[in-house]
Formats: sequence, structure tokens, C-alpha cells
Amino acid sequence: MTTERLIRIIAGSLLLLSLALAIPASPIYISQWFFALTAFVAANLLQSGVSRWCLMEDILVKLGVRRGGVHD
Repeated sequence: MTTERLIRIIAGSLLLLSLALAIPASPIYISQWFFALTAFVAANLLQSGVSRWCLMEDILVKLGVRRGGVHD
């Protein structure tokens, strides 16, 4: 698995989890403050798309994950 694929999996999982924790109708609701995590992940996705730099990618590479995109 490559860094790009793992980043998508991690970001998607964090977004879904933060929404589940922030929406009052959810069975695992904790606090609406978890919307801040949703916004943080979205802002990081936007920043990495514009700047072409992603801290999560650097972390994954240091952990030994192969660098690359989906079509490599």
C-alpha cells in the first residue's frame, strides 16, 4: 500500500469518526466540539492539495510506507 492510499483511508476514517462523535443523533455522540476535528482534517486536505506537501505523508514514509500515488 502506498502513502497516497493510506492518507485517503486515514482522512476518510477520521472524518467519519469525527462526524459520528459530533452529531447528536449518533449512538456514539460525545460532543459537537468534534466538528473541530472534521474542520481540521478538511483544512489539511485543502492545504496539501494546494501546497503539494502533506505532513501525514512524511510521517508514513518515516514509518516505512512506500511513497507513491494510486496509479504508480
